[in-house]
Amino acid sequence: MRRALFAGLCMIAWGAASAASLRIELGALEHSSFSAEGVAVELADDAASGALLFDSLRVGKQHWQAIRLHCATLRIALPRLVCRDGELTAQGLPTRFRVDLEYDPENTAGHLTLSASGGERLSARFDTNGIEGEIADFDLAQIRAWLPDVLPEGFTYAGVVKGRFEFQAAPGEAQQLRLNAQVANGAFSSKDGLQAAENVALELTGALRKGSLGWLFDADIAWTGGEAYLDPIYVTAPVGLHLAGEWRTDALEFTRAALDIEGVDVAEARAYFALPGFERKSFAASVAGADLAAIGPTFIAPFVQPAQPEDLLFAGRASAGIELRDGALRLVDLVFDEASISNAVTALAFGPVSGVLPWREDEESTVSLTVGGGRWEKLELGEFDFTARLRDGAVEVDEVALPLLDGRVLIRDLALQRAEAGWQGHGSAAVEPVSMPLLSVALGLPEMAGVLSASLPGVFVSPEEIRFEGALVVAVFDGYLNVTGLRVLDPFSGRSRLYSDIEAQHLDLDQFTRAFEFGSITGFMNANVYGLELVRWRPVRFDGRIYSSPGSYRKRISQRAVQNIGALGGAGAVAALQRGFLGLFETFGYRQIGLSCRLEGGVCMMGGIDEASSGPFEIVRGGGIPALNVIGYNRRVDWNELIDRVQRAIESNDGPVIR
Repeated sequence: MRRALFAGLCMIAWGAASAASLRIELGALEHSSFSAEGVAVELADDAASGALLFDSLRVGKQHWQAIRLHCATLRIALPRLVCRDGELTAQGLPTRFRVDLEYDPENTAGHLTLSASGGERLSARFDTNGIEGEIADFDLAQIRAWLPDVLPEGFTYAGVVKGRFEFQAAPGEAQQLRLNAQVANGAFSSKDGLQAAENVALELTGALRKGSLGWLFDADIAWTGGEAYLDPIYVTAPVGLHLAGEWRTDALEFTRAALDIEGVDVAEARAYFALPGFERKSFAASVAGADLAAIGPTFIAPFVQPAQPEDLLFAGRASAGIELRDGALRLVDLVFDEASISNAVTALAFGPVSGVLPWREDEESTVSLTVGGGRWEKLELGEFDFTARLRDGAVEVDEVALPLLDGRVLIRDLALQRAEAGWQGHGSAAVEPVSMPLLSVALGLPEMAGVLSASLPGVFVSPEEIRFEGALVVAVFDGYLNVTGLRVLDPFSGRSRLYSDIEAQHLDLDQFTRAFEFGSITGFMNANVYGLELVRWRPVRFDGRIYSSPGSYRKRISQRAVQNIGALGGAGAVAALQRGFLGLFETFGYRQIGLSCRLEGGVCMMGGIDEASSGPFEIVRGGGIPALNVIGYNRRVDWNELIDRVQRAIESNDGPVIR
């Protein structure tokens, strides 16, 4: 009926064309590949040109309105309509097109060529069986205008696409689209620059098949050139990807996404996104047989050490699985096979590690790992086994023993619970005696005799603080240091701060000064450091005092020790009248030594033996024959300058210069 009407109207138009312009209303056109409404033909007075008009046109999911195709040459010769040198415009169409069209309504067949001003070209032949054609020089910068409801917001695209396509227009679920395309000089960038790629070359082979609810897709993508940054990961070609899933009006589902990448045996994922906003509803991924030496620098280092990822080295193999639903983590599986990580710059290493770490949201599981040890500089951590129970967001450890040099660090009854603000819990810890000669050498300090031990019956963990009850005791220089009040604020951030109080009793000054090459002082010393605050292991606040231990013992001080202590007291610390005696004697007697510093705001408020808060302060009070006093005059000293003085005093091996 519609075809007969079309033929009749064409004859009327042809007969009347020489007299005046004519508009022919064709109504609606239906095709398995497209549909159009409000179709009309307008013929010019010369009967040689005219226009095709569409109120609306639908092709697949795309919809355009107010379409006008003006043809410089328009011929209607039954049963064919021909448009040459046409210009196509439409509401919502991103650009104007030059058009060549031949259409046979009797057989619903024809040929269409669209050419854009930028060089893009679409050529297609269609009939009742479907459409086949090719795309040439399509500019990806225009893709958002064509697919506004599909692509993520805030992205820009570039590149050139060419390829061939074939659409089989069989009715119902037999409809199918096949595509073979290539992308050259591809690029994309997010608004914040954290997702970007350039110089991308892609090969795409895929198919879309009509399903009961949407379109089923299956595609192979070969990334053969270029580079991409997906914060914080930087990756280069080649990479292969196989995708399969379904594209519906309300969702995009990937039933299989398999990645072919060097260093991994298997890498697959599944995902479900709600459209149009690409909200992730579920996600599952698995990696098997990953060579950490190959993938670690690219996919692990940027997360572990973002500032200098190139410093990290990896070895061994690992496998992993993860599952998320409704934005929440539901499952994690990690398997390690001789896996290790090390930092080439800081000499920090951990591993090799072998074992399994399974976690389930609603089930109890057991972590079982064998750790080959670790190292920081010369500080060695021995091999140990680690076992823990995971349940309902909780971690429970009965006991783990970490071999440290010739001692052990014991962690017992550790129970951590994941709360909304972060991890929190409690446990206990102890350090079985560690040799101070081994520890001091490992830490790069002068060799010191003694042992380090600790008893910390209460260890309390929260996102804001790790707090230790009990004391860490260091037996050294025939005396001991007692460290209490240990706590770390903001332990899981780059702003962490360590606090403690330290009391030292009866340290042998002769051993201490010889160990640090400070000169020679015989006698004993006590020290108190209260309110110590460290940031990145550097003191920023404390109230400290060192003073002679009470009791009767030999008290002598060497020339070099006098000069070094004088340097700490500032210029003029050794009384001018007494300096002349330095050249006459190697050692001097003293009755008492005392020095204090209250550090705050980068300034050390210094004091001496007495507790006076102003005026000169006595650091060494002479006694015996010969006797010598050391007096400080500058109470406000820049902390960094004071540290420089101490370092210069320790590093200098020259004898004092006496004038």
